[in-house]
Amino acid sequence: MTHPLKDESLKRDTIPLAIDDLSGFARALRAGLEAAPSHQQMLGLIARAAGYRNYQHLRAKVTPAPKADPQLVSRALRHFDGQGLLLRFPGRTAIQGLCLWALWARIPPRTAFTEREISARLDALCAFRDAAQVRRSMVENRMLERTRDGAVYLRVETRPSAEALALISALRAR
Repeated sequence: MTHPLKDESLKRDTIPLAIDDLSGFARALRAGLEAAPSHQQMLGLIARAAGYRNYQHLRAKVTPAPKADPQLVSRALRHFDGQGLLLRFPGRTAIQGLCLWALWARIPPRTAFTEREISARLDALCAFRDAAQVRRSMVENRMLERTRDGAVYLRVETRPSAEALALISALRAR
């Protein structure tokens, strides 16, 4: 017979918990306590319970993910049709950059393209057929790199912004 505490079926389930606003969580938890510690003490208690030395240690180890600006993403989405084609080249620089990221995501990584090949790929992603403008803008924004003679183009592997990731995701969902 096995010992009841060593029986695998009696172990507790682990339930992961993600907290978007630790300060708000601490305030809500403090409100439910009769003799509540200060807000800073509460943050320290929560951090220690999570395995950190103190609240400052938690802040140093956990970097919150940047949140996308939904209004900016919505403005960029207006420049694409239902199939994900870029309908027009945006006038605002911030929107241009976002739209270029959406095109960047559809270019295969670690693949060398000639100028003609990259232009054909960009023309297939745009309804307005101005691959030269798009190509130059992508090089200027360091999304594409090219040889000095412009014969070979490569996608630059870098992490897009939170807004760009949200736009790419929204276009894929269409």
